[in-house]
Amino acid sequence: MPDLISSLIYSFAALFVILDPLLSVPIFTSMTEGQSSTEINRQALIAVVVAGFLLYLFLFFNFFIFGTLGITIASFQVAGGILLFLLGMQMALGIDIGRSKDHPRTAAGVVIGTPLLCGPGTITTVLLLSEQNGMFVTAGAIALTLGATFIILRFSSQIQRLLGECVTEILAKILGMLVAAIAVSIIADGILGILKDYGTIYSFSLNVV
Repeated sequence: MPDLISSLIYSFAALFVILDPLLSVPIFTSMTEGQSSTEINRQALIAVVVAGFLLYLFLFFNFFIFGTLGITIASFQVAGGILLFLLGMQMALGIDIGRSKDHPRTAAGVVIGTPLLCGPGTITTVLLLSEQNGMFVTAGAIALTLGATFIILRFSSQIQRLLGECVTEILAKILGMLVAAIAVSIIADGILGILKDYGTIYSFSLNVV
């Protein structure tokens, strides 16, 4: 029992750090500015549901998904890293990417849910934790992390007010650069992984010939 609890706490801590819901506070606040508390609740719930759906999907069906579609984690890292890089640029430069003119804020939950909360790094962490601690412990840790994330997003405006508008704006710019830097690192790792995969295939072909 103590081992189970320690594994759950470790998995929760790892996922909370990777998801980093505090990073989403400035973005979520700006995208839901002027909306009612009911709508903010809905957008926070959408973000958690989107992230949770993807996390549980990859937790239980990762081999089937990657195998059926012929996708490697490396290629997934490159694609997710590009999306994350665009999001980082949006944060750092204060530009709008991917918002429709008619519904500028309706996608807040989706944008936060993925790729910011549930990106390649988070999915990779889930896969590693499931191998280390088992699927059920990881599933419980995901539920706890998503619960904490929902609370943080729901009270994001209060958190931002506590920090102050100036501090939050500066923090958003810095976090935007950090997100972009993380994205570059993810893309680089993905490219190296792809080159490694192709190198292995090429070596195997030479050995067969």
